[in-house]
Amino acid sequence: MLPQVDLFGQVIEKDVILRDTFIEPPFSVLDTKSGSWQSRKRQWIHKGIKSEIGRNAVSIHMDTTAKDNNTADYVSVFDPALCEVVYKWFCPAGGSILDPFAGGSVRGIVAQYLGYYYTGIDIRVEQIASNREQALDILKVNNQPNYYVGDSNKVLDDLTPEYDFVFSCPPYGDLETYSDLDGDISNMEYEKFLVTYESIITKSCKKLKRGGFACFVVGEFRDKQGYYRGFVPDTIRAFEKCGMKFYNEAILLTAIASASMRAEGNMKSKKLVKVHQNVLVFVKP
Repeated sequence: MLPQVDLFGQVIEKDVILRDTFIEPPFSVLDTKSGSWQSRKRQWIHKGIKSEIGRNAVSIHMDTTAKDNNTADYVSVFDPALCEVVYKWFCPAGGSILDPFAGGSVRGIVAQYLGYYYTGIDIRVEQIASNREQALDILKVNNQPNYYVGDSNKVLDDLTPEYDFVFSCPPYGDLETYSDLDGDISNMEYEKFLVTYESIITKSCKKLKRGGFACFVVGEFRDKQGYYRGFVPDTIRAFEKCGMKFYNEAILLTAIASASMRAEGNMKSKKLVKVHQNVLVFVKP
């Protein structure tokens, strides 16, 4: 019997017990390079999602000991297949989702497409305008994400609903600087960043229903001396400080892409090339 393939000729990896029930096996390692994952990602992208639009970020590589350029135009794009998996696993069907760092259109569009109710906050008018424009192109007019323009640390004070799920991918300190607006934590020094970051996490979790989950997708990045900031443990501490319980962690394996080309340069200073992110999940007891 010939293997089943998708529209692009890629073999669909089937697991009748796990994939049919959970989309992807609910393991602590999520491999975005697998055929099944890539197939689902392509299908989402072909619906017209363009998360990079409206996100004219500059990635500032804080490691000044690196041999290559420290600053480059770059913007990260969130994986729609990860949204699908995380919503399936941690948000009840038809549940409400709060995203305090709603840069990019992916999380909102995927949520509404799958029958959830998404509320996102972002400080930049042009980002929200782009998100709304893309959502109108892909979703029905009566099934749109709900967006607020403003500083999450202030907007969250005025939100009254309780949400079923908190889901976001926050700025990685000042690794990607999105604007010079007051309240944009991506342009803050790391110490000030952490204070505001913790406040936003606390306020978001106050809006979460008891028993609900929160999930942040984060990754480590380096300071000017080339040392890791410790952003992953800082995120865990921020959630625990506001009473959330650390419940799950998954390693999200990302595409190798240019990692092979960067490996030789990195290893001159004994730095491994990072090809994963951390998916951190917390529960409100």
